[in-house]
Amino acid sequence: MGITETAGLILLVVAIVIACFAWRRIRLLREGGVHVALRSQFDDRGRGWHLGVGHYRGDSFAWFRVLSLGSGPDQLISRDGLEIDARREPTGPEAYAMPAGATVLRCRIPSGEVEMAMGPDALTGFLSWLESAPPGRSIPWAS
Repeated sequence: MGITETAGLILLVVAIVIACFAWRRIRLLREGGVHVALRSQFDDRGRGWHLGVGHYRGDSFAWFRVLSLGSGPDQLISRDGLEIDARREPTGPEAYAMPAGATVLRCRIPSGEVEMAMGPDALTGFLSWLESAPPGRSIPWAS
């Protein structure tokens, strides 16, 4: 096998991997997902953000990383243990890794802290989902 055939085979494999990522993202969005960037490792320089798609599943918010071929969610956040600690605008260096017009929410979950960045429409839906907790549960707000 020559260099040309090897290069062609490598390009074909790369194209197939890119197509798989694109197909997964489109499928997740068509199933009612919203664009959400998430990070659990905090860095003052704005690093650690991962783009993904979030889905509401009853009392859980399932987050799927875009650049992953895994079939399950990468992060599963329960409404029960979720508290919003702060809301802020993205800083300059982190804005590139977020949906357009995003707001960043710093949240406490049972396993630690996580930050989620979402656009205005996704944020409205997320806050509505939090408020729609069944009767008897407190709304997890920290202004």
